[in-house]
Amino acid sequence: MSEKIRILVVDDELIVRESLVGWMKRAGHSVDAAAGGRQALEMLGAGEYDLVFMDIRMPDLSGLEALKTVKTAYPHILVVMITAYASIETAIEAMKSGADDFLMKPFQAEQLELMVEKLINQKKLVDENICLRNQLSGGSRYHDLIGSSECMRRMFSFIDQVARVDSPILLQGETGSGKELVAKAIHARSNRRYGPFIAINCGAFSDTLLESELFGHEAGSFTGANRTRIGRLEMAKGGTLFLDEVGEITLKMQVDLLRVLQEKVFQRVGGNREISVDFRLISATHQDLFQRVSREQFRKDFYFRLKVIEIEVPPLRKRKEDIPNLAEHFLQKFRSETNKQAKGFKEDAMLLLQSYDWPGNVRELENSIERAVVLLKGAYLKKEDFAFLFRGPEEKEMAVTMRDVERNHIEHILKLCRWNISKAANVLEMNRATLHHKIRKFELKPEE
Repeated sequence: MSEKIRILVVDDELIVRESLVGWMKRAGHSVDAAAGGRQALEMLGAGEYDLVFMDIRMPDLSGLEALKTVKTAYPHILVVMITAYASIETAIEAMKSGADDFLMKPFQAEQLELMVEKLINQKKLVDENICLRNQLSGGSRYHDLIGSSECMRRMFSFIDQVARVDSPILLQGETGSGKELVAKAIHARSNRRYGPFIAINCGAFSDTLLESELFGHEAGSFTGANRTRIGRLEMAKGGTLFLDEVGEITLKMQVDLLRVLQEKVFQRVGGNREISVDFRLISATHQDLFQRVSREQFRKDFYFRLKVIEIEVPPLRKRKEDIPNLAEHFLQKFRSETNKQAKGFKEDAMLLLQSYDWPGNVRELENSIERAVVLLKGAYLKKEDFAFLFRGPEEKEMAVTMRDVERNHIEHILKLCRWNISKAANVLEMNRATLHHKIRKFELKPEE
């Protein structure tokens, strides 16, 4: 084989480990070995690997459990599951969990060599695809976040600074700005990246249901509790707990959570046994929690415990230079999902997207492009495909004459373009001199 890669062999049987390591080293690859799943995760965190061969049955941590963690924390690594149990159910479960191939014991050196060669070719395609995606996004990817604007680069740099400490983080940002993606990026860069990322939207549950969701409950603790159920606090063991819309939590629940954060123990609903917890907390809100504290709607001690580290997630209107990359990303996504032959954006469409203020932020941009792609009739998205963005309650209902219609439309476009005459003229398809004439004619003035 001409190309050499770095391989990790994970098996609790010494003879299997030594056989695999010997064969692969003779083929010229760099090979390490681990005797169990937990040791393998530690080694993956400390080194760079291209391929993992992992036994399914191991005493400390099963191969299937380790596989899920590897595929979450290191999606670029290829994983082959090996087993002596020729069970089709096991094979299906492994492939559903993200395994790239399946190897039955006993196996021959020739069989192994062919599999490694096939996986090397597969990895080449994956790497080329990642490279192409990065080029298309202008090199602006940071995990699943897209942005090359100054404010986003500052945020990425700050995440790198704080991700590896365990202090609680509070994400402040408007609805739709991507706070959960930021939380996932922090988790992926942290020392807890091998553990689970458990998210819960606190605003989606009543106080009673939220308590059960977070703390879990014992069988018989309330009507309908037919069996014991573990909560999100236990699910997050060794990983990250993400509390979205944390401003919606009631004062009573804030007291209960504060105790968990301070003492690292809790009890399930209806239980009396203390359970230890070990997770990193990331919270998010679109509300001004400091203002809520001053109104006694939010506990001061809980607030300061949440915001040991605070990150401001910028709204889309403050990073409009990121819109082209975001728009191209969403276009590719929905072109694939809808099988539409959308080739790209016309210049007037992209200019319009960059002129709009996006009160719903990245989520609104994504939804708008999905709608435009679904309804697209031609090959390119035009500004007319986004006309729905300009319909709303702010339109003048009494615009009955053509003069009124023209005045209101020009005023609306000027506001969207923040009175940038060049941009507004392009959107309106008129030259700057004509637009200046219309502004004087209709006595339009920018708001203070």
